[in-house]
Amino acid sequence: MIEIISGSSYSELKSSISHLDRNSPFLNINFFAALEKSKSIGQNTGWVSFPIFAKKNNEIIGFIPMFLKEHSYGEYVFDHSWADAFQQHGLSYYPKMISAIPFTPITGTRLLADDIAVKKAMIKAIEKILVEYKISSCHILFPEKKDHDLFNEMGWLPRKGVQFKWHNDSYQTFDEFLQSLSHDKRKKIKQERKKIKKNGICIERKQGADITIEDIDFFYECYCETYRLHHSTPYLKKSFFYELAKTMTDELLVIIAKKNDIKIASALNIIGLDTLYGRYWGALEFFSGLHFELCYYQGQEFCIENKIQYFEGGAQGEHKLARGFKPFDTYSNHFIAQPDFKVAISNFLNDELSRINEYSNELEERTPYKKLK
Repeated sequence: MIEIISGSSYSELKSSISHLDRNSPFLNINFFAALEKSKSIGQNTGWVSFPIFAKKNNEIIGFIPMFLKEHSYGEYVFDHSWADAFQQHGLSYYPKMISAIPFTPITGTRLLADDIAVKKAMIKAIEKILVEYKISSCHILFPEKKDHDLFNEMGWLPRKGVQFKWHNDSYQTFDEFLQSLSHDKRKKIKQERKKIKKNGICIERKQGADITIEDIDFFYECYCETYRLHHSTPYLKKSFFYELAKTMTDELLVIIAKKNDIKIASALNIIGLDTLYGRYWGALEFFSGLHFELCYYQGQEFCIENKIQYFEGGAQGEHKLARGFKPFDTYSNHFIAQPDFKVAISNFLNDELSRINEYSNELEERTPYKKLK
């Protein structure tokens, strides 16, 4: 018999669900544990750990990364208008439940189980929790297509979005990649990279055990500067990155820019099985093209050198098109417990879908790659 349980901490499950990891660094239990230990999530953050897991014969056989949320920040699938509508009708939208990787809009498995019956049992358990505890809704953010389709089958509302990904088409060198682009795009990238050299900026990449505490300290200073420039506060604590460096050493890539031997900018990437994920960056001085160099070109070169198939450079950003990134579909699923609001949100999503499809078609037409004759 399958038993569905909700927990209150990922750290407590560390030894029990490590076998369920599905080759994504963001589903590594150490990633969630680092968020908890650093207090980047938890009390007073609006993110409360609420993992869902399935047990059989006292063994965990299924897992959903889940959180209770008191706001909609750090999600990248926007539902503020839905929350406003609830409030206008005297209803509480928060707390809500979400399955997501905090502050990380990365597509991946959300239903970790080998048996389809276990997956369906966990979905039904979520629906029961919503009703039992009078929670407004549950949102599955950035699931892989297989999970998305199963939630659709179970009657959850589907939503579609767009992000950008670079595909390493077995390039041997960065110049070979450039040759696949149209003349204008190739020329622009060469000019941007030339500016970096002209300004006397040197780039260093450090991976795994070569990354020092001083590197993390400097990166975090740069990371905070990005938020300061946007008049905001960083989501992630410095100790979160210390924990990653300690427990996920081999998955980290730090890129550092120097001018006159003085560090001026840094970016941190996370290495997956077939994908490099560009996550965080910042600069203490502005130089034209520096963001593109650290956040795109260095990552693309790293993928080419290490035969990594994909590079995801973070959320949003049509400017990625000009750097060789291509659009791809993202998904989410939503269970709205209140019937009237479910109908209204379903109508909203249907209208939105036609606009998203038009946008996707426009992006496809703006490909940076040479036209096939």
